[in-house]
Amino acid sequence: MKEIKAFIKPKRVQKVIEALGNSGFKSMTLSQGEGTGKFKTKGASPSLDFHVTDSPVVKLELVCQNEEAESAIEIILENGKTPTPGDGIIYISSVEDAFQIKTGESLKKLRQ
Repeated sequence: MKEIKAFIKPKRVQKVIEALGNSGFKSMTLSQGEGTGKFKTKGASPSLDFHVTDSPVVKLELVCQNEEAESAIEIILENGKTPTPGDGIIYISSVEDAFQIKTGESLKKLRQ
């Protein structure tokens, strides 16, 4: 399995999650945050919580089967892109296993 973490501009998130959902990726987590990357948004203001100056960002996280990862990445790239700099970044990690809390069942074993 693969874990995909995508840091996306807030104004593009709705388009990304709709496109993912339409392609069968129904389960994902969204978190609001502040980024401190290379690109600095015009008019960025200091964070009251972290004492850094930068842009708002949404972190989208989803876990999928290895063979589905490339499709999810392409959807995020296509729908998260804007004409301006600082669109974000995508990280991919391997997931050894996952367990359903209710049943304790391994998702890895269910898919084999």
